[in-house]
Amino acid sequence: MEDITKDWTGGEASFIPTPMEVAERMLEMAQVGARDVVYDLGSGDGRIVIRAAEKYGAKGVGIEIDPKLVERSREEAKRRGMSRLVEFRAGDIRKTDVSGATVVMLYLTADMNLELRPTFERQLKPGTRVVSHDHAMNGWTPLRVETLAGTWYHEHRIYLWEVGRTE
Repeated sequence: MEDITKDWTGGEASFIPTPMEVAERMLEMAQVGARDVVYDLGSGDGRIVIRAAEKYGAKGVGIEIDPKLVERSREEAKRRGMSRLVEFRAGDIRKTDVSGATVVMLYLTADMNLELRPTFERQLKPGTRVVSHDHAMNGWTPLRVETLAGTWYHEHRIYLWEVGRTE
């Protein structure tokens, strides 16, 4: 599989998946449940929404710009029997309607988080949880920040916000 995908600027960005232990903690921090709809913006191989469906029975929507990763995600969801709960769409996350989300997962850049913040403020309902791996969102105060051990050179930081409580 190619590990280079086009990013939102039209340039190239490496596909770097969220480690599963970090994804698990992100879902736990968001207190995902069967009534949730989890959106993962820049969903890569689909691991976060597939895991939300498997472990919690949540519905999930992955948005990914690389059609090859979208197809790979769909295949993995089918292989795991989760196709009825998750869907994957090829698209630009800056143009995505996120109003149906109760949880939004991010592993982007701080700049991209900041660019998406006005969309979140317009479209997300109060109580929607937003969780970011490694990058804060200037202007929003997180309800919680956790640090997980990573490799010898990197610790993973997870930020949790709730719309209506953190702006």
